[in-house]
Amino acid sequence: MVVSERPPASGATPRRKKPHPNSRPERPSAPGLPARMAAARLLAAVVDARTPLDGLTDQEHGHPQFRALDQRDRALVRAILTTALRFRVTIGRLVAAQLERPLPANATTLMHVLHVAAAQILFLDVPDSAAVDLAVTHAKSDPRTTRFAGLVNGVLRSIARNKETSLPKALAETDDAPDWFRSRLVEAYGEPRGKAILAAHRAEPPVDFTVKRDPAGWAEKFGGIVLPTGSVRVARLPAAVPELPGFADGGWWVQDAAAALPARLLGEVTGMRVADLCAAPGGKTMQLILAGAKVTAMDTSKSRLARMTENLQRLKLTAELVNADILAWQPPARFDAILLDAPCSSTGTVRRHPDVPWSKSPDDIAKLAALQARLLARAFTWLKPGGRLVFSNCSLDPLEGEELWRAFLEAHPDAAPDPVGPDELPGVAGFVTNEGHLRTTPADLRFEDPSISGLDGFFAARLVRNA
Repeated sequence: MVVSERPPASGATPRRKKPHPNSRPERPSAPGLPARMAAARLLAAVVDARTPLDGLTDQEHGHPQFRALDQRDRALVRAILTTALRFRVTIGRLVAAQLERPLPANATTLMHVLHVAAAQILFLDVPDSAAVDLAVTHAKSDPRTTRFAGLVNGVLRSIARNKETSLPKALAETDDAPDWFRSRLVEAYGEPRGKAILAAHRAEPPVDFTVKRDPAGWAEKFGGIVLPTGSVRVARLPAAVPELPGFADGGWWVQDAAAALPARLLGEVTGMRVADLCAAPGGKTMQLILAGAKVTAMDTSKSRLARMTENLQRLKLTAELVNADILAWQPPARFDAILLDAPCSSTGTVRRHPDVPWSKSPDDIAKLAALQARLLARAFTWLKPGGRLVFSNCSLDPLEGEELWRAFLEAHPDAAPDPVGPDELPGVAGFVTNEGHLRTTPADLRFEDPSISGLDGFFAARLVRNA
């Protein structure tokens, strides 16, 4: 809040406030410092307050310190944060190796300053001297860290000086995941596959497109490849999404290859009334429309539905949009088919959301699994006898996938499992489990070029309602 001073009486001389004996003269902010300060503040929000990174860096509703930056600095903050979170354990080990004794437990602000700078020194195209100098200036600007400015300088300069030898060693000895997350992956997938998933999380993901038609043509335009799933993939975007050819004309939309699979499991939907639940931002809805379905798309978020409306208009597609809670809403008639892509822990998307292991917990997974079970039970009541339902989510955890599905079938004798056949997904039949479920992980879909390898972790299963 800014408080205006009362203007002095006519002829009076304005009085200057005497400076505090210990105050420093105000100095203009060093170029690049606001971005580093924002990165440290947002890193604290993720790690200490378990706040999702996407919300903090939303262009319109994100953290005020982030929104105060120009677009170039916003992109830098995103790069710093995703890197600092993706390699959090490795960075922590290299920082700790430079300390004579551990920092006090309450020195979290100092540690975030160090992690932000170390991420730039070790992994980003930022001059070491700039990263160090800005971190020291940052430390001096905060009363909580000013007395540690010399330590910041020494630790970071040592990391920069020794990184050629120390970084490969640290990467080989860590897997950059919190203990709880690593343990659950190994328990669910075994040691080799669990470690392969963790290794895949260290790589930046490629970008996938679902196209209306002519995948080979779009792959040539983008300099990418056509995946066995039919998606078009590029290692890196050649330009911002709205500037790419075909965006304004509605020729495609961005959608991870794994996320494009569940809608296909409904099979032939031409002319059917299909519900897409928890639908925004709408990729699966668009697939179903193109397949000939009459789609009712539902989501609880007005803002996400507004964005979905824009996407549908750009793609020249039409669906009935419903802003409602599945647990409270009742359709006027039952549906021929239903796709429920339920809200989950998002542990299958760590490649593009490296904050997930640090902002979620086992308790969150249990709560989300309970919510999914309620949503599934509710959605099943809306299905016509003989109709198909596909349940999916982007979690790697069996509690939200295989275990939840088995429990649902045991509790609903009128739900008959409808196993997915390997022949339904030509080229990627290995994604179909022995139980007839779809299961993908970031360690799957490997190519010689790691920059175009992997995909999100997804679970999907299918049932038919008995007559």
